[in-house]
Amino acid sequence: MSSVRVLTEHDVRRLLPVDDCIEAMSEALAALARGEVHNPLRFVVRPPDEPSLMGLMPAHRGGDGALWSLKALTIVPGNSARELDSHQGFVALFDGDTGEPRALVNAGGITAVRTAAVSGVATRLLAREDTRTLAILGTGTQARSHLEAMHAVREFERTLVWSASGRALDGAESVTTAEEAVREADVLCTVTASADPIVRREWLKDGLHVNAIGSSIPTTRELDTATMAAAALFVDRRESTLNEAGDFLFPQREGAIGPEHIRAELGELILGQAQGRASDAEITVFKSLGLAVEDLAAAERVLVRAEAEDAGTVVEL
Repeated sequence: MSSVRVLTEHDVRRLLPVDDCIEAMSEALAALARGEVHNPLRFVVRPPDEPSLMGLMPAHRGGDGALWSLKALTIVPGNSARELDSHQGFVALFDGDTGEPRALVNAGGITAVRTAAVSGVATRLLAREDTRTLAILGTGTQARSHLEAMHAVREFERTLVWSASGRALDGAESVTTAEEAVREADVLCTVTASADPIVRREWLKDGLHVNAIGSSIPTTRELDTATMAAAALFVDRRESTLNEAGDFLFPQREGAIGPEHIRAELGELILGQAQGRASDAEITVFKSLGLAVEDLAAAERVLVRAEAEDAGTVVEL
């Protein structure tokens, strides 16, 4: 039998503060750029005419402290109306030497914190130092996490939020249109469930940095083609972007951009292997898809702390 530690969303939120997760994600992305981890493309199951989907995201880290991970989750767009997280599932960790299962960690908490933390890494690397206004499109779980992560890496005088639902976001000033929020932004986070662009190029100020989060499949996007063509584009991983990112694939099909439009992965910037922002006037976009190696690193951080204080529930399998 194997002893498996089960950790809830409450455990994750307590043991993985966003500012700490930002450092963990920086280390994980650097490890990916160095080739120290294996991150295959995710496997997505989407039955015909079914709005929800199931995703399977495996990863492996070799060397000392070898570890396997698998995130298995469903994404249910209608959950926001139920006041539930759209991401439901778990991250499983397995010993890299014996293969024994070690932990089952709530996936909603991991996804919320590590996604925002990666955007924090991108913003720290790419946003101008003199940012004043943060804008967030969306008011769900990721909006709340991104609000915290953005304030962890930059100081803002104003935070504007817009949502199609009209919901407010604690700590932010609500506006009536996406355009109103975007036109004022020095840093913009798009964390919506929109299938069609909600950001237009003509709304963007020079020097803006955008974290495009909400779309993670080929058939949806939040940014219009003109925005993607005009911006310096940075990604978590090229292979994932070329196969999974609607924000990239739509303008590519239209002939506006190609693979060469991707300037760098975040890990390459962390290691000093590529150039980031080229000027104060340049518009930068970080297209986030979320990677299994991020789940591995975040869940491991939670497990180590849980073991140190005997948190969670240990069961025998």
